[in-house]
Amino acid sequence: DQYNLTQERLSERIGKKRTTIANFLRLLRLPAEVQLGLRDRRIDMGHARALLSIDDPKFQLRLYNEIVKQGLSVRRVEELAKKYQQAALEGKKPENDSRRFSNNDYDILKDHLSQRFSTPVKLTCDASGKGKISFSFRNEAELERLIAIFDTAKQ
Repeated sequence: DQYNLTQERLSERIGKKRTTIANFLRLLRLPAEVQLGLRDRRIDMGHARALLSIDDPKFQLRLYNEIVKQGLSVRRVEELAKKYQQAALEGKKPENDSRRFSNNDYDILKDHLSQRFSTPVKLTCDASGKGKISFSFRNEAELERLIAIFDTAKQ
Protein backbone atom coordinates (compact mmCIF):
# COMPACT_ATOMS: atom_id res chain seq x y z
CA ASP A 1 0.00 0.00 0.00
CA GLN A 2 2.76 2.44 0.98
CA TYR A 3 4.45 2.14 -2.42
CA ASN A 4 1.28 1.62 -4.49
CA LEU A 5 2.42 -1.77 -5.72
CA THR A 6 0.13 -4.55 -6.84
CA GLN A 7 0.97 -8.12 -5.98
CA GLU A 8 1.94 -8.62 -9.63
CA ARG A 9 4.34 -5.65 -9.68
CA LEU A 10 5.87 -6.63 -6.34
CA SER A 11 6.43 -10.17 -7.58
CA GLU A 12 8.27 -8.83 -10.63
CA ARG A 13 10.45 -6.56 -8.47
CA ILE A 14 11.56 -9.18 -5.99
CA GLY A 15 11.56 -12.20 -8.30
CA LYS A 16 8.90 -14.25 -6.54
CA LYS A 17 5.65 -15.63 -7.94
CA ARG A 18 2.50 -13.60 -7.36
CA THR A 19 0.96 -16.52 -5.49
CA THR A 20 3.90 -16.50 -3.08
CA ILE A 21 3.30 -12.80 -2.42
CA ALA A 22 -0.41 -13.45 -1.89
CA ASN A 23 0.34 -16.27 0.56
CA PHE A 24 2.68 -14.07 2.59
CA LEU A 25 0.10 -11.28 2.69
CA ARG A 26 -2.51 -13.75 3.96
CA LEU A 27 -0.27 -14.43 6.94
CA LEU A 28 -0.86 -10.84 8.07
CA ARG A 29 -4.39 -11.93 9.04
CA LEU A 30 -2.96 -14.09 11.83
CA PRO A 31 -2.70 -12.71 15.38
CA ALA A 32 0.57 -10.86 16.06
CA GLU A 33 1.82 -13.55 18.45
CA VAL A 34 1.46 -16.18 15.72
CA GLN A 35 3.22 -13.94 13.18
CA LEU A 36 6.12 -13.52 15.62
CA GLY A 37 6.24 -17.28 16.16
CA LEU A 38 6.48 -17.79 12.43
CA ARG A 39 9.22 -15.17 12.14
CA ASP A 40 11.14 -16.74 15.04
CA ARG A 41 10.67 -20.23 13.53
CA ARG A 42 8.66 -21.62 16.43
CA ILE A 43 6.19 -22.78 13.77
CA ASP A 44 6.57 -23.22 10.05
CA MET A 45 4.55 -22.08 7.05
CA GLY A 46 2.47 -25.26 7.03
CA HIS A 47 1.32 -24.62 10.59
CA ALA A 48 0.53 -20.99 9.75
CA ARG A 49 -1.53 -21.95 6.68
CA ALA A 50 -3.51 -24.45 8.75
CA LEU A 51 -4.18 -21.76 11.37
CA LEU A 52 -5.43 -19.42 8.62
CA SER A 53 -8.28 -21.82 7.93
CA ILE A 54 -9.68 -21.02 11.40
CA ASP A 55 -11.80 -17.87 11.67
CA ASP A 56 -11.60 -17.44 15.45
CA PRO A 57 -8.40 -15.59 16.53
CA LYS A 58 -8.75 -16.93 20.08
CA PHE A 59 -8.79 -20.51 18.84
CA GLN A 60 -5.88 -19.71 16.48
CA LEU A 61 -3.85 -18.51 19.47
CA ARG A 62 -4.85 -21.50 21.59
CA LEU A 63 -3.84 -23.90 18.85
CA TYR A 64 -0.63 -21.96 18.17
CA ASN A 65 0.35 -22.30 21.84
CA GLU A 66 -0.29 -26.04 21.67
CA ILE A 67 1.83 -26.32 18.52
CA VAL A 68 4.73 -24.66 20.31
CA LYS A 69 4.22 -26.51 23.58
CA GLN A 70 3.65 -29.99 22.17
CA GLY A 71 5.43 -29.78 18.82
CA LEU A 72 2.28 -30.71 16.91
CA SER A 73 2.79 -31.78 13.32
CA VAL A 74 1.30 -29.78 10.46
CA ARG A 75 -0.96 -32.76 9.70
CA ARG A 76 -2.28 -32.77 13.27
CA VAL A 77 -2.95 -29.02 13.16
CA GLU A 78 -4.82 -29.48 9.87
CA GLU A 79 -6.94 -32.22 11.50
CA LEU A 80 -7.76 -29.97 14.47
CA ALA A 81 -8.59 -27.03 12.18
CA LYS A 82 -10.88 -29.27 10.13
CA LYS A 83 -12.65 -30.47 13.31
CA TYR A 84 -13.08 -26.87 14.39
CA GLN A 85 -14.56 -25.87 11.01
CA GLN A 86 -16.90 -28.86 11.00
CA ALA A 87 -18.14 -28.05 14.50
CA ALA A 88 -18.63 -24.41 13.54
CA LEU A 89 -20.66 -25.40 10.45
CA GLU A 90 -22.88 -27.61 12.59
CA GLY A 91 -23.34 -24.77 15.06
CA LYS A 92 -21.62 -26.68 17.84
CA LYS A 93 -18.87 -25.54 20.13
CA PRO A 94 -15.66 -27.30 19.05
CA GLU A 95 -14.64 -30.25 21.18
CA ASN A 96 -11.88 -29.58 23.64
CA ASP A 97 -9.02 -31.78 22.48
CA SER A 98 -6.89 -30.60 25.39
CA ARG A 99 -6.92 -34.10 26.86
CA ARG A 100 -4.56 -35.05 24.03
CA PHE A 101 -2.45 -31.93 24.43
CA SER A 102 -1.79 -32.11 28.14
CA ASN A 103 -0.52 -35.65 28.43
CA ASN A 104 1.87 -35.29 31.34
CA ASP A 105 3.74 -38.48 30.42
CA TYR A 106 4.77 -37.01 27.07
CA ASP A 107 5.88 -33.77 28.74
CA ILE A 108 8.02 -35.72 31.19
CA LEU A 109 9.54 -37.80 28.40
CA LYS A 110 10.23 -34.73 26.26
CA ASP A 111 11.91 -32.96 29.19
CA HIS A 112 13.96 -36.05 30.01
CA LEU A 113 15.18 -36.39 26.42
CA SER A 114 15.98 -32.66 26.21
CA GLN A 115 18.10 -32.92 29.34
CA ARG A 116 19.75 -36.21 28.33
CA PHE A 117 20.75 -34.92 24.90
CA SER A 118 21.30 -31.27 25.94
CA THR A 119 19.21 -30.04 23.03
CA PRO A 120 15.56 -29.12 22.38
CA VAL A 121 13.40 -32.15 21.62
CA LYS A 122 9.97 -32.18 20.00
CA LEU A 123 7.64 -35.08 20.59
CA THR A 124 4.49 -35.46 18.52
CA CYS A 125 1.87 -38.13 18.89
CA ASP A 126 -1.46 -38.62 17.14
CA ALA A 127 -4.66 -40.09 18.53
CA SER A 128 -3.68 -43.61 17.45
CA GLY A 129 -0.44 -43.43 19.44
CA LYS A 130 1.89 -43.05 16.46
CA GLY A 131 4.41 -40.27 16.73
CA LYS A 132 7.76 -38.72 16.04
CA ILE A 133 10.70 -37.50 18.11
CA SER A 134 12.77 -34.62 16.66
CA PHE A 135 16.12 -33.44 17.97
CA SER A 136 17.24 -29.88 17.18
CA PHE A 137 20.81 -28.89 16.42
CA ARG A 138 22.32 -25.55 15.42
CA ASN A 139 25.41 -26.62 13.53
CA GLU A 140 27.39 -29.57 12.28
CA ALA A 141 29.30 -29.96 15.55
CA GLU A 142 26.05 -30.38 17.50
CA LEU A 143 24.82 -32.91 14.94
CA GLU A 144 28.04 -34.90 15.32
CA ARG A 145 27.65 -34.78 19.12
CA LEU A 146 24.11 -36.17 18.84
CA ILE A 147 25.22 -38.91 16.45
CA ALA A 148 27.97 -39.88 18.91
CA ILE A 149 25.38 -40.18 21.69
CA PHE A 150 23.17 -42.37 19.47
CA ASP A 151 26.15 -44.54 18.52
CA THR A 152 27.02 -45.02 22.19
CA ALA A 153 23.41 -45.92 23.03
CA LYS A 154 23.35 -48.49 20.24
CA GLN A 155 26.11 -50.59 21.87
